[in-house]
Amino acid sequence: MGVMEKIERAARKAGRDPNEIKLVAVSKTVEAARIKEAIEAGASILGENYVQEAQKKIEEIGHPVSWHFIGHLQSNKAKYAIRLFDMIHSLDSIPLADELNRRAEQAERVIKVMVEVNLSKEATKFGTDEETVLNLAKKIHRLNHLYLEGLMTMPPYFDSPEMSRPYYIALRELKERMVKEGIPMKELSMGMSNDFEIAIEEGATYVRVGTAIFGARR
Repeated sequence: MGVMEKIERAARKAGRDPNEIKLVAVSKTVEAARIKEAIEAGASILGENYVQEAQKKIEEIGHPVSWHFIGHLQSNKAKYAIRLFDMIHSLDSIPLADELNRRAEQAERVIKVMVEVNLSKEATKFGTDEETVLNLAKKIHRLNHLYLEGLMTMPPYFDSPEMSRPYYIALRELKERMVKEGIPMKELSMGMSNDFEIAIEEGATYVRVGTAIFGARR
């Protein structure tokens, strides 16, 4: 069964419309030729983790698809990210928000962003924490050149996908609390190759799938 069929099945199981869920094909370390094959097969959103690597691919492939940045973004790469990507899933600090807004203003565009939340509190993971996410979201909401779409998280890797569920429930509930606080957002970027079906059951609107599409990283 292909990824799209699995997405549809998980959505139906949860009583959701499969059209609510968008597949981000994670193409880090994948060469342009294989990415073009994925586009021909129907991929419409590509997710990249590194600005420099993505820049070369985007120059070659162009924008027949939407390019999303899903890795950790350093402030000194913000000026490039603004011009390359249609959405950034990993905004995690007020200084980065300010820099992205400044660069987006210079580029005369509004960039869609999501706030990355480190729900597992792992030192090896990036993202803001639950205690500061509300202030960060309020800050983004006041910036004229950023548009806050929602929240993103990456739980620890588990052999059992079911172990990811509490993190996805927590992110959904966090989004619901923020909407009640007057910060509109509708997207949840959560779920990867090993657990995207669980994420869909808990409300994911973007799933980030690489290995299940392109195979194991070389």
